[in-house]
Amino acid sequence: MASRMSRSKSKKESIGNKIKGALLSSQGLPIVLSLVVITVLFVLFRMKGIELNYEIATVKKEVERVKIEGKELKAKKARLLSVSNLRKMARRYNLAQPKQHQIIVVPAKK
Repeated sequence: MASRMSRSKSKKESIGNKIKGALLSSQGLPIVLSLVVITVLFVLFRMKGIELNYEIATVKKEVERVKIEGKELKAKKARLLSVSNLRKMARRYNLAQPKQHQIIVVPAKK
């Protein structure tokens, strides 16, 4: 039984030595280095892709925030320029309706 164990250990060691020899030989080393470089590049590209996805998500959130802010500002402008609000301001500052000769029409640009 001891001889069987020593044979299996020697087989494992010889297989291990053969693999090491093949990988570190003049034919195996370029293959191993190529696989390592490809693996590192894959990881780097994947990390860059994830980083860009985070940036895209951040920009999308910022765009949504600006859209909402724009809508709020348009609503505020509409409230300030409402007829009732303009009439209140006119009474507060003692303004009167303009006369016909006081109105100047500016043509719109095309």
